Amino acid sequence: MKIGIPKEIKDQEFRVGLTPASVKVCTEAGNEVFIETEAGWGAGFSDSDYLNAGGHILSDTRDVWKCDMIVKVKEPLSSEYEFLKSEQLLFTYLHLAADRKLTKKLIESGVTAIAYETVELSDQRLPLLTPMSIIAGRLSVQFGARFLERQQGGRGVLLGGVPGVTPGKVVILGGGIVGTEAAKIAVGLGAKVKILDINLERLAYLETVFGSRLELLYSSSSAIEAAVADCDLLVGAVLVPGRRSPVLVPKSLVEQMHSGSVIIDVAVDQGGCVETLRPTSHTNPIYQELGVVHYGVPNMPGAVPWTATQALNNSTLPYVLQLANYGSKALDMNPGLAKGLNVKNHVLVHPALREVFPDLN
Repeated sequence: MKIGIPKEIKDQEFRVGLTPASVKVCTEAGNEVFIETEAGWGAGFSDSDYLNAGGHILSDTRDVWKCDMIVKVKEPLSSEYEFLKSEQLLFTYLHLAADRKLTKKLIESGVTAIAYETVELSDQRLPLLTPMSIIAGRLSVQFGARFLERQQGGRGVLLGGVPGVTPGKVVILGGGIVGTEAAKIAVGLGAKVKILDINLERLAYLETVFGSRLELLYSSSSAIEAAVADCDLLVGAVLVPGRRSPVLVPKSLVEQMHSGSVIIDVAVDQGGCVETLRPTSHTNPIYQELGVVHYGVPNMPGAVPWTATQALNNSTLPYVLQLANYGSKALDMNPGLAKGLNVKNHVLVHPALREVFPDLN
């Protein structure tokens, strides 16, 4: 199969669909891989690295998109819609629940679109979302600490505090992978941390991980209000696979937050759980509303592309090989991969998306 790796064009998105090491595995399996020139530059991979791995370098992105399968990191943007075609496999993050326009274009094109974030194992784990969730969770506190600095518009709070001064307060909505990883960094910095979740089993598990180093609360509207109103950093870590995130923090609650406090919503690519938060970019990551700093970059792991690209490839490569070897038949052979199918033959396939967009069925 001919596999195409276009250069990502989302703002400051430096990750790349396949590393040179992954390209070598694909070519050794009998496939041809075509990489757009400088596609891997931002992640630390040169055109020469890809050539040495057996890949082919193309200067025109149109030629790359002519391949049988396109492996990307982020969803196609409007300037790439024209390249979508029927009988083509598209394997990437899509997050369609928050993107009606892209959903329509994928249906119209006839492309077979498989989303990393909805590939699901029998135990409900999301193997292709997990590595980026780990990174985004850790980055959320790293970025939160930065934007709490006064020069960045924040309160001027040091999350870890110092002897004689209260440490910063971090509230994390959601105790899944993102929330757990955010808590690890926040606790490590010495902050006072609260995690809220509706899954009591998950809260019990988190107690075995953190012990008494943080506060674990059952999530309710009253508990959220009490915690959020008094925090310095709020991390949104709510995920409902294939669906928009529920709004847990209304504008009225944001109004109660301290001036200069920071909101970072990792689920912004699924709509986000904070009413006042909208998508931003790495170039312009924050804005202030109601005196609160809002950060809504939907591709946070793009800030650490060397790490993120390799972590993602460690998980995606086996699926890429299955698709390259068997085409769409791989979906029948691998139930987990089949869960990732969002669009095929001009039809919206994924059950959750069919509920989100009933008029597009």
